[in-house]
Amino acid sequence: MSTRAVTSPSLRDLTRLRRARDRIDREYARPLDVETLARTAGMSAGHFGRLFRRAYGESPYSYLMTRRVERAMALLDRGDLSVTDVCFEVGCASLGTFTTRFTELVGVSPGAYRARASGAAQGLAPCVAKQIARPIRNREAPPPAAPVE
Repeated sequence: MSTRAVTSPSLRDLTRLRRARDRIDREYARPLDVETLARTAGMSAGHFGRLFRRAYGESPYSYLMTRRVERAMALLDRGDLSVTDVCFEVGCASLGTFTTRFTELVGVSPGAYRARASGAAQGLAPCVAKQIARPIRNREAPPPAAPVE
């Protein structure tokens, strides 16, 4: 067991982490891995992962998947693409992984979200609709409501 104190990232480290996080935000649809993001921040992959989690409260991969799910929600709201097309459009290579992560964050499958979203936000200001539809991180989505009998 280590007795090293957990310290906050330095301002210099935060600047480098922000550079990597900005890259995730811009290039979420491209293949990104921790090693590539660590190189962007000028750190080793292990050090980058630890500092990223400490600074942002989640792993780089979790942050990337959240960005992908947010974009997928917007594409599903449009309604002109299939779930499979959306999966590949946001940079996921596996429909199963995409569906699992989407369901964890949003609380419903992408197909159910697409069916439900086809008019649910009509009449709302776009800024309000975006805030309501924002995915919840770290598997905090509420379980689906039980059907009323």
